[in-house]
Amino acid sequence: MDYKSKYIEEIGAQIEFTSFTAGEVTEFHAILHVKPQGEVFSGQLARIQQAESKMMEMPELEGAQTVFKRYFLSDATNQVPLIEEKNPCTVSYIQQPPLDGSKIAIWIYLQRGTDISSLNDSTVVSHNGYQHIWTMGIMNTTVDTSYMQTWKSLFSYIDTLKLFNATLEANCIRTWFFVRDVDTQYNGLVKSRRECFAEQGLTQNTHYIASTGIGGTPADPKALVQMGCYAMTGFEPEQQRYLHALSHLNRTIEYGVTFERGTLMQYGDRNHVYISGTASINNKGEVVHVGDIVNQTYRMWENVEALLNEGDMTYDDVMQIVVYLRDCADYEIVQKMFEEKFPNIPYVITLAPVCRPTWLIEMECVAVKKADNAQFRNF
Repeated sequence: MDYKSKYIEEIGAQIEFTSFTAGEVTEFHAILHVKPQGEVFSGQLARIQQAESKMMEMPELEGAQTVFKRYFLSDATNQVPLIEEKNPCTVSYIQQPPLDGSKIAIWIYLQRGTDISSLNDSTVVSHNGYQHIWTMGIMNTTVDTSYMQTWKSLFSYIDTLKLFNATLEANCIRTWFFVRDVDTQYNGLVKSRRECFAEQGLTQNTHYIASTGIGGTPADPKALVQMGCYAMTGFEPEQQRYLHALSHLNRTIEYGVTFERGTLMQYGDRNHVYISGTASINNKGEVVHVGDIVNQTYRMWENVEALLNEGDMTYDDVMQIVVYLRDCADYEIVQKMFEEKFPNIPYVITLAPVCRPTWLIEMECVAVKKADNAQFRNF
């Protein structure tokens, strides 16, 4: 794993990225930040786009193509119309304000050595017999409850998967659900997802999908729920394994939600781990350290580490981190803690309430490690 951080003084922007190479393919995760300079959004947008252009000119990224982007915004409804996205990739725009005082941050996933194309609203990565399908920004505003918006969004995505002869049960690896006013709207999402999953063959006796369900405001004022998904075709069932860390965490179905804590995907030359949104919880499903942001952060880290270890990885294999805070007043404490623990890993800290009011913080991450799995094809 290679880490790089570069501050571009003339435009006041920070570029942080990791790169990983095995076999023929290199992967990059980048997080871009801008330093607030007292200007309106268009000024920050211009500077972060300049930073992205400069990043793509770096020798390390020569030949890399963008797979997907996520914009973290302070006012999505007013800011999204101002963004002209030039890369033909799937994009997620969500109101989860960066807590460094800026109006915008971007997470970008790139690859080199694969064939990347677009189909409808998805980015399709093809290599070595696999198809990786990234689909962001899924919403449905023809109905007006979080239950029905989730239902229609899921079935719209199921229709997308049919284009690839894929199904939700067999092929979806990772999901994100962003919920407007999560304290009141999350239960509708949970009920709808559980019922849809059961209809599609996803039950406590089969498996669920790694996921983050978190507070986030879509740009469309009518949207209560926004989805993002990652699916694959061309892999064997044995390549996928679910991570539970039962010494630290319980099965999510025990408190009525339907997602996996983490997923390990194995290839000939590398392993991927996708860690779901993880908070300060114990193996009885109880919130730990209520009201204490410092100890909730420590317990969250411990839980994530247990999941990584189950996938034969450590924090040294993590490529990027997204952190969600309920209270913006906790930012200074949490920022210092992350800066000390993860001086190299790109991360962004956003304002995004977790699905239980007593959870003050949550994080998710992606990790990758070289492997020699002779029974599987390379990535």
